[in-house]
Amino acid sequence: MACALVVDDLPSSRAWLGQALALAFPGIRIEEAGSLAQAEDFLASPPPLALIDLGLPDGSGLRLIERLRGRAMCVVATVFNDDAHLFPALHAGAEGYVLKDQSHETLAEMLRGIAAGQPPLSPSIARRLLRHFAPIAAPAAQAANSDSDLTPRETEVLRLTAKGMTRQEVAQLLDISAHTVAGYLKEVYRKLAVGSRAEATLEAARRGLVG
Repeated sequence: MACALVVDDLPSSRAWLGQALALAFPGIRIEEAGSLAQAEDFLASPPPLALIDLGLPDGSGLRLIERLRGRAMCVVATVFNDDAHLFPALHAGAEGYVLKDQSHETLAEMLRGIAAGQPPLSPSIARRLLRHFAPIAAPAAQAANSDSDLTPRETEVLRLTAKGMTRQEVAQLLDISAHTVAGYLKEVYRKLAVGSRAEATLEAARRGLVG
């Protein structure tokens, strides 16, 4: 690995990630960007590896991952350890997901696994993925899916909500009231048997609606 791009708005985080990269790949050249706008300077000829934070000052790191998909290995480096961030990131094209609560040595070991074709995943993230894709007993699966058919409008509200839009933003985009959006969401939650935005986002990712 000759070069890598680190995209994070915090200088301390960029330094931390850079140290892990240097430990994993001695002699690597590290490029840095503190925002999506700065990262765009590297889109024409991106480095083979990019470590990307999701919470950037001018937007979500998901936008950058989508634009680099197929052109660079994108690894999310974040503090978010939940399905609402994990699955949209993987759907956008991230090939790894690591948390910032570990040592340089641990992260470097995961990054070195890239050469062996191992996706860099923090242990807790790997466990979350295993739980997500664990087989479900047939009767339970049938019961869960028996009333999960959404109308086109409900599907659209779910898709926009999973992208992080507020009820007011969804209402403005669809030219309906925020109260109507709330009603659609209530019905979506009932049909999908979920009780939170995070669970709804996870279900949207399962259905391929987030991208």
